[in-house]
Order: sequence, then C-alpha cells, then structure tokens
Amino acid sequence: MAHTNEAERNRALGILLVSASAVVFGLTGALTKSISADALTVTCWRGLVGFLLIGAYVCWRPARIGQRPNLRLGWRGWLLAVEGAAASIAFIAAFKFTYVANVAVIYATAPFVTALLAWALVRELFRLPTAAAAILSLVGVATMVHSGLGSGNLFGDGLALLMTIGSALYIIMVRAFRDTPVVWAGAISSLLLFIFGWFVSDPLAITGQDAVLLAVFGTSFALASVLWTEGSRLIPAPESALLGATEIPAAVLFAWLFLAEAPPAASLLGGAVVLTAVLSHGLNDWLTTRRKTEISTAQAAK
Repeated sequence: MAHTNEAERNRALGILLVSASAVVFGLTGALTKSISADALTVTCWRGLVGFLLIGAYVCWRPARIGQRPNLRLGWRGWLLAVEGAAASIAFIAAFKFTYVANVAVIYATAPFVTALLAWALVRELFRLPTAAAAILSLVGVATMVHSGLGSGNLFGDGLALLMTIGSALYIIMVRAFRDTPVVWAGAISSLLLFIFGWFVSDPLAITGQDAVLLAVFGTSFALASVLWTEGSRLIPAPESALLGATEIPAAVLFAWLFLAEAPPAASLLGGAVVLTAVLSHGLNDWLTTRRKTEISTAQAAK
C-alpha cells in the first residue's frame, strides 16, 4: 500500500513538472520577439546563461547522492552538442521572421518527423496510428504555411521546419547514444551557442532592457530543461509527450498577452488540426501503455 501511494505521488509530481516545463518552454517565442537584438545575439547570451545553470544542475544532481558527475562526452556527445546548437539557432531565428503560433505548431510535428526519419534511417517500425496522425498534422501545417505565401512569413516557417527536422535527428541520436550524458551534452550545446554568437555578432551592443530579458530567457530555458528532465523520469514517455503538447496553446497565449500578436485565422486553423493530431496520438499511446501496465500488474498479482 505504501509503495502504491509513493508511486502515485511520483506520478503526480512528474505530471506537474512536465506540464510546468511545457508552459515555461512556451515563453520562448514571446521572449525572443520582445528582445530587440538580432537572433545570433539572443542565442549567444541564452547559451551562456543556459550553460551555467544546466551545468550547475548536472554537477549538483549526482553530488547529492554521493556520486561524481559524468562529464565525458566522447564523439557521440559532441555530435549531439553541435547538432543541438544548430537546431537552436534555427529555432530562435524562426521567431524573428514569423508568428509565434507558426513556430510552435510546426515544432509540434517533431514526434511525427522523428518517426518518419527513424523509419528511413534505421528502419524503426512506423505504426499506423502514427502515420495517420502525421498525415493529419501535415494537412494542418500545409494550411498554415499556404496562408503565409507572399506575406514574408515563409522564411520563418522554413526555419521552423529546419529546426523541427534538426530536433527529430537529435531525438534519434539520443535513442542511439544511450550511454551519452545527454543533459551535459545540452549544456555544452549552449556553450557552443555562446562561443559562436560571440564571434559572429556584437553581443555587447545590447540595451539594458535586452540584458534583463536575455537573462530571463536563459534562465527559463534552463529551468524548462531541468523540469522536463526530472519530470520525465517519473512518468511514462507517452504521457510526457502528451503533456508536452500544452506548449502550443501556451506559446500562442503568451504571444497574445505580451506581444498582442494575433496570428491569422489560417494559422489558428492549422494549429488546431496539428494539436488534434498530437493530442490524439499521445492519448492513444498513453492509453495503450496504461492498459499494458494494468495487465502486467494483474498477472503479477496472480
């Protein structure tokens, strides 16, 4: 009984942490657009703050249980860091050229892009429900992008798509490189962003207001990463993916509250279609996992 209560408490905590992570991630678009500096300057300072905070977390977590942190990346970890940095640059730049809603919606298709690339690259099984949800999400994205033709938003939508493909590749590599310290690779990725931005932009030419917003941006990124890492340890992966979909409405809401940005009707329609695909797919996975768990529990009790 005590074990069951502890499991329920851990699950409730996991749901809270992952949901909070999605909401904090939803701030990215509003913060990026609120900063007057260019995208590379934003990535530079976000990278520095993110590296310091995530690095501190990586060192603190094992130390609290008397272990030494694993800081050895190897070539796989460095590949993750470089690929993650490239995707981050495209992600932040996309917000400068299109609606926050467009970026959030396109990024929401990452699970389906990951499934497609995993099938193409390593012949991982592409399930029928995933294929159906992918087709539905493609219709939503096509509806949204078509409305942006000739409006100047197409470049930003393209960057968001590039970032989504990069994120999908990152997820596939994380699965393949199981012994790699992924969170530490994320910290090094942030450091690479800082170094790259320092040499190709003018990071010191920022206003006082931008400096504050950049500090908030870096802190929110690190906080969301830590919340997701801790929360996803406590709940099944399908449930994490399902809760992560709350980032889409959160991003649109923050853009409306802080920027008064109201995306066109086509973006909202396309977003609703993609959100339906993501939620239905995530709910199906979660219910399937729950049924299997209940069956295993019942069999073990016999």
